[in-house]
Amino acid sequence: MHFSNLIKGCINMIPISKVAAVGILCICAFSAKADTFPNRPVRIIVGFPAGTGPDIVARLLGQKLSETWSTAVIIDNKPGAGGVIAATEAARAQPDGYTLMLGETGQIAIAPASYNRLPYDPQRDFTPISQVATNDFALLVNPEKIPVQDVKQFIAWSKQQPKGLFMGSFGAGTPGHFGTYMFGEAIGVPAEPVHYKSTGDAMSGIMSGDVAATFASMGLSVPNVKAKKLVAIGIASDRRNAALPDVPTFVEQGFAQLKFNSWYGLFAPARTPPQVVAKLEADVRRALQAPEVRAKIEAPGFTATGTSAAEFSKVIASDVGIWAKLVSATGFKAD
Repeated sequence: MHFSNLIKGCINMIPISKVAAVGILCICAFSAKADTFPNRPVRIIVGFPAGTGPDIVARLLGQKLSETWSTAVIIDNKPGAGGVIAATEAARAQPDGYTLMLGETGQIAIAPASYNRLPYDPQRDFTPISQVATNDFALLVNPEKIPVQDVKQFIAWSKQQPKGLFMGSFGAGTPGHFGTYMFGEAIGVPAEPVHYKSTGDAMSGIMSGDVAATFASMGLSVPNVKAKKLVAIGIASDRRNAALPDVPTFVEQGFAQLKFNSWYGLFAPARTPPQVVAKLEADVRRALQAPEVRAKIEAPGFTATGTSAAEFSKVIASDVGIWAKLVSATGFKAD
């Protein structure tokens, strides 16, 4: 007899009341799993080095969740390939809620268009939990290497460079990478992105003058600008950022089309039990409603959000379409 028929036969021999009891036990088991979750340390994978925007946000969120759960939340940095290495590992993790990913726009919304053979499928392999924060980008220059204070001065300087305009990025396929193309098109000076393997390398590149400028997250921009190591000549948003209130937006400086940002959000591997996902969503949103958490996230210039899973899914779907058009226009492929 075929195995499936044998199983059907066995089920048919079990009284209906016992079948129902088995179903109730399964439901109770799932509920118990959610009620006791987590009962051991939770790992949050981050695809970028310590000190970057995703890392800062992950650690602030993880600290609050650790207090809520009375268990450790471990931030596991797996930098490289614009976050693709980390996302690949997270997608293949056991779907039990104990391994999560603090993902960002590049890994989820941009990568599908910039890779021919992406090792993971953002829609198939991940379950969105909540958008945690949004992030503006500032264009940074080193005043010791380039004596400019605003975009118009930077344009004039760029046009005098015989070898062209080179701008650093924190990895191919990241928002800052495509921001370089957008900036070059907006100012009428072709800009060539220079991809660095790490944030530290990229910052060294701008400090040494190997690249003229770089789009950086507010988490990196704010401390360097306040320390007067670098100058921010514009914010790629339609409003000024509260952490750098004296820096005008590109819109204010006459470049209305130069607007882009990114977001950070929490993801679980696909097939994580719905009850566990629901608990994660509720706990994350509760954490982000705490005034002290919001204040810490917004101090470096991020905007704390804490959306529902459904709201986050809509944001992702919209951004996939927006970034796909931009990637297509550049003709870029990461592989």
